[in-house]
Amino acid sequence: MGSPSSEAKRKDDEGPQHEVSIDPFWMSEFEITWDLYDAFVNKQTNGSMDAAFMKGEYAGKKLVDAVALPSQPYVDMSFGMGKRGFPAINMTQYAALAFCQWLTAQTGHFYRLPTEAEWEYACRAGSTTAYHFGDDAAQLGDYAWFYDNSNGAYHPVGQKKPNAWGLYDMHGNVAEWVLDQYVADAYAHKKGKDYLPVESLYPIVVRGGSWDDDPDRLRSAARRGSAPEWKQRDPQIPKSKWWFTDASFVGFRIVRPFKQPSKEQIEHYFKTPPADL
Repeated sequence: MGSPSSEAKRKDDEGPQHEVSIDPFWMSEFEITWDLYDAFVNKQTNGSMDAAFMKGEYAGKKLVDAVALPSQPYVDMSFGMGKRGFPAINMTQYAALAFCQWLTAQTGHFYRLPTEAEWEYACRAGSTTAYHFGDDAAQLGDYAWFYDNSNGAYHPVGQKKPNAWGLYDMHGNVAEWVLDQYVADAYAHKKGKDYLPVESLYPIVVRGGSWDDDPDRLRSAARRGSAPEWKQRDPQIPKSKWWFTDASFVGFRIVRPFKQPSKEQIEHYFKTPPADL
């Protein structure tokens, strides 16, 4: 994990390179799109909120004491760039984790955000180069949407070539939330840990670079931390837990561990999420 000191445009927070052990997992082929994310946000039936769901009922049984949903955004969170088939954006890490909890409840399979180590492992797909396809940034346009070719907006998922493991848009389009707290010198202190739990609101790691980034920000080892400025236009006091109104470059994809945790472990995981944003 991390980049060698010889890699072009490398930053200090990408080193030192180190080995991390991770367990097997599946990762979503594409970034989560609005098509699925809006089903979570709206949870509507025939145009109105599902009354039983809002009471915490499912199949006639009372399952929970209360239901929390994302507050309705104050603007179009796609900023007019498109929704059907496009990656969902502008959500906080808290919202992305809540989506995972919702999807887990819908399917019976445990879904979560990837750790930073899992994300880089999946992005590299066995490579050790700056990008999963090699070191030549001139080839990036075949695999990614970034500042030079995006025309100032994100694009539908899956339009560029995938990496060797069939994952699309690991470089560019939208940057992606992971579970880790961003610490600039984390790699020097991880001591074999697979991820750093979130203990403060900012910064949290996003990976992959976006449609608004230069090529070096899309490298497999490139790291970035979130910032309060990502929700400047949120008029709520305190600021919304759900929306980053100025982060149209951030989305997410999800993983499913090969080994399903126990029901108790899943309940504990979602009761104590990495951060309450």
